[in-house]
Amino acid sequence: MSQTPASRRRRSHAGPPATPGPRLPEPSFAERVRTLLAAQAVGTLATHSSHREGYPFASVMPFALDAGGDPLFLISAMAMHTQNLRRAPRASLLVAEDAVGRDPLGAARATLLGTASKVLPEEASGVRGSYLEAHPSAAYWVEFKDFAFYRLTVESVYYVGGFGVMGWVEADDYAGARADPLAPAAAGIVTHMNDDHADALVLLARHGTDLEPVDEARMTSIDRLGFRLKARSGERWQSRRLAFPESVETPGKAREVLVSMVGEARAALVPDPA
Repeated sequence: MSQTPASRRRRSHAGPPATPGPRLPEPSFAERVRTLLAAQAVGTLATHSSHREGYPFASVMPFALDAGGDPLFLISAMAMHTQNLRRAPRASLLVAEDAVGRDPLGAARATLLGTASKVLPEEASGVRGSYLEAHPSAAYWVEFKDFAFYRLTVESVYYVGGFGVMGWVEADDYAGARADPLAPAAAGIVTHMNDDHADALVLLARHGTDLEPVDEARMTSIDRLGFRLKARSGERWQSRRLAFPESVETPGKAREVLVSMVGEARAALVPDPA
């Protein structure tokens, strides 16, 4: 397994100025990649063309993940990408966050680089279950004799989390990370907080950030370590992150922690009528 120099393990390039104040805990790039891939099931596979020497060849590629995060493919021997892999097994898989209705360059994406190989017969049954869980319709052709499972053994990952957030991820860090446990419920929590608890978000922004005054606030994202608010002061909108006091693993725990944080903010900001 190839190693990336320590100076390149997590490097961000030019972007917006950092948020004022101490750096708050956030999911690592490795965890963000695992979260992204857990939410997606189709990527773009790039192989070395055997038909046109020196050209990359891109294919739409459904995938599943094994326990270590390596992508699994079910591909036909007749497919051009399979022929390419037999000749030159180095490949990459690009997986991107859905970006319907917004700038696709602001969406998260990851490129996984590695070496593809045919799954051994003794592993096929376990791989089959994982793949069909992600792609039930593949049951119609999984028994075809010209189809076989391949694994892309990840050797390096390049992650882009949006504008100004990007860097390399070590293969070992990627393999050891897990998807954010709050991710499946995150969109619902964000919608609920914005639709039903707008006043509470203003309290959180006033108490937990350096912004003042805060006239309006909206939650834009949430993960196990905290959440991000977009707050308006007059005509200006700014983004700030607030940290949870502990890791939040379930939607129920997220509600409990948010209620507690709002209570603390209210107690600090709203005068006691007594």
